[in-house]
Amino acid sequence: MIRILRAPLAVTAAVLALAACSPGDTTAGTVTSGSASAQPPSAAAQGDGTLSIGTVLPQTGSLAYLGPPMFGGVDLALKEINEAGGVLGKPVAKSDTDSGDTTTNIASQSVDKLLAQKVDAIVGAASSSVSESIIDKITRAGVVQFSPANTSDKFTTIEDDGLYFRTAPPDKLQGRVLGDLVVADGNDTIGILAMQDSYGSGLADQVTRTAQEGGATIVERVDYDPKAADFSADVSKIKAANPKGIVLIGFEETSKVVQELVKQGLTSDKHKWYMVDGNMSNTNFAQTPKGTMDGVKGTLPGAEAPEAFQKRLLKVNPELTEYTYAAESYDAVTLIALAAEAAKADTGAAIAGKLVEVSKGGTKCAGFKECADLLKAGTDIDYEGVSGPVDFNDVGDPSVATIGVYQYRADNTFDAAKAIEYRRGKIEG
Repeated sequence: MIRILRAPLAVTAAVLALAACSPGDTTAGTVTSGSASAQPPSAAAQGDGTLSIGTVLPQTGSLAYLGPPMFGGVDLALKEINEAGGVLGKPVAKSDTDSGDTTTNIASQSVDKLLAQKVDAIVGAASSSVSESIIDKITRAGVVQFSPANTSDKFTTIEDDGLYFRTAPPDKLQGRVLGDLVVADGNDTIGILAMQDSYGSGLADQVTRTAQEGGATIVERVDYDPKAADFSADVSKIKAANPKGIVLIGFEETSKVVQELVKQGLTSDKHKWYMVDGNMSNTNFAQTPKGTMDGVKGTLPGAEAPEAFQKRLLKVNPELTEYTYAAESYDAVTLIALAAEAAKADTGAAIAGKLVEVSKGGTKCAGFKECADLLKAGTDIDYEGVSGPVDFNDVGDPSVATIGVYQYRADNTFDAAKAIEYRRGKIEG
């Protein structure tokens, strides 16, 4: 599917607009080729005056371990926004729901609930495949969908009426960093075990391209069913190829894959293992024998989370042990709020029409209060996020992003607060 690209703001006023109605609108707003009109919204198109944000994030399912940091990021942003006076002079309303995973219909039911509540924007889902299953329902309702964690390259060109955005970078950047890392570590033969969905297969494709360009050979690649009860046959194919490096691309089921790798003698001290954001976790491998993960490396999108930000998160949720996508979630909510302030309206179309504008090109600012004060003074802003500069391109992807490289210790955990190195690059590299 070809995405309807956002027209540059300078010319949107000259383009004939199509009407799109958010469930929270009293009447239709105006959009052009997927972007909001540059014309000031009429009173009828401003919405009900209260910005309402819903979340569809993992409380259950294969990415449930990512739920706490993502909800933490959302809650911290909303706390700071409302303490600063809210949006359009009113507190922002929020409703949390579960995204489950692709084995359930939970996400679709959650979206129905949120649309019935007339939310203006939905933050989520975490899983790319889950977002694929709900994006049509959300965007056709005229509501903004903003994911802090979707990395599938498909969303760059997906049809979305200009209402889909993400703070997580497309997998083409993470795939390049991971592929470079595996080759740089001296692995000239590589095996890949990837879950078979838009996330797993897409990321495996990019790793394959980068590794081959670096002179390595992919001696075996297995795209497996993540719902399978047993991975022995999949691992046997990798064992037969005997690669120096093994790339594991998946979610929670990776813990079972790891058990099978060990069972078949493909331990991390004999074959170098590499992981990705979907399975880099300090909880998934808690029951694994000590030393199993020692030295295993993996990649996570996102810049280093400042210590001050982590402390603020812990005040919202003192039990946090994971920080993955907390910063991206925080930035997603803050950007939505700033876009509504800039548009002086809370409709989905109005918010979408300002998201690119508030993310780049103006006076740099950090946090809602600083940026909102500049907007109220009539200043064009460039929001600098905790997760990075954000700087949306015309299709709602961050144009520049940072990928962290992490390494597990002998206790099967990694320092979630700080990577061993960070690699920053343009998405179109």
